[in-house]
Amino acid sequence: MQMIKQMSVSILALFCFVAPLHAADKVRMSISSLDVSFLTGGVGQKRGFFRDEGLDVELIRMNANISVTALSTGDIDYTMIFGSVVRGAMRGLPMKVLACFMDSSTHILIARPEFKSVRDLKGKTLGVSTIGATSDVAARMMMKHGGVDPERELKIVPLGAERARFGALREGIVDVAVVSPPADSEATKYGLNVVSRFYEIYKMPFTGLGTHLKKLTEKPDEVKRMLKAMIRTNRFIRQNRDGTIQTMVEWMKIDRESAAATYDSTRRVFSEDGTIPEAGLKLVIDQGRDAMKIERAVANSEVSDMSLLREVQKELGRQK
Repeated sequence: MQMIKQMSVSILALFCFVAPLHAADKVRMSISSLDVSFLTGGVGQKRGFFRDEGLDVELIRMNANISVTALSTGDIDYTMIFGSVVRGAMRGLPMKVLACFMDSSTHILIARPEFKSVRDLKGKTLGVSTIGATSDVAARMMMKHGGVDPERELKIVPLGAERARFGALREGIVDVAVVSPPADSEATKYGLNVVSRFYEIYKMPFTGLGTHLKKLTEKPDEVKRMLKAMIRTNRFIRQNRDGTIQTMVEWMKIDRESAAATYDSTRRVFSEDGTIPEAGLKLVIDQGRDAMKIERAVANSEVSDMSLLREVQKELGRQK
C-alpha cells in the first residue's frame, strides 16, 4: 500500500512537471478595429475556438501599413487585413494570404433623403475616411457600378472616422457617405437612404488570414490550427445568431439592437470554409496593381497559398 501511495505521488508530480509543456502556443494577430469586419477574430477569442486548438491568440489593433511591416519583421505572427498582405506580397515582401473569412466588403453608401439611387449622385459630394483607404476604394467601385464616374463626376472629401462621416451626411455637408453596419439601420431613423451595398455587387475577399512565408515552412501545424479555429468560428457565426450577437455586444461594445442589425445585414458574407474566391482575389490584385502602378501581370499564386487550408477543410469536412 505504501508503494502505491508513493507511485501516486510520483505520477502526480510528473503531471505537474509536464503540464507547462502543453501550455497554449502564444501568437499575435493584427486587426484594424473592433468591428464586424474582424468578428472572426473576436468570436474565436471570446468563444474559445483558438483555445480549443491549443492557441493563445493576442489580437492587436494596428492600421494596415503598420501590420504589413510588423508581419514582415516577425513582430506579429498573423494578420486578418487581407488586401494589405496581397499588396505586400506584390512588393516582394515574404508573406501570403492563406484564407478568406469575409467574402465581400461590408461597406454601404448612404445618401441624403432626396437621393434615391447612385445615378442621382452625379456632381455631388462623397465622404470617405481617407483617400486610398478600403472605404474609399469600395465607395468608388459602388459609384462606378451605379453609373457615376468617381474621378470626374464626384467631389470626394476625406472625413476620417465613421461617426464624422455620418454626422457630415446628416448635416448636409456631404450628399453621400460610405459607412459600415450598423449605420445602415441607424440611417433609416433619419430618413437617409441606402443606395448601394458592396456585397450585393461584388464577391471579393475582404478579411482573412495572412502570414510570413517563414511561418508556413517552420510551423505548418500552428498555421493549420489557426485555420481550423477560424473556420470553426465562422461556422458558429453563421449558425448561432443569438450567441454571435451576444459576443458582438461584449467585444464591439455596442448595444444589442445595433449588434442584431449588424449581424442580420452581414451574416451572409462570412465564408463557410475559408476558400479564397479566385475571381475576387484577381480584383484585389488588380486594385493593387493600379494603386502601385504595376504593369506586369500578377498571378494569384504569387500572393496566396491555400495548400494548408485544403488540408484543414478535408479534416473538418466541407459544409454544403
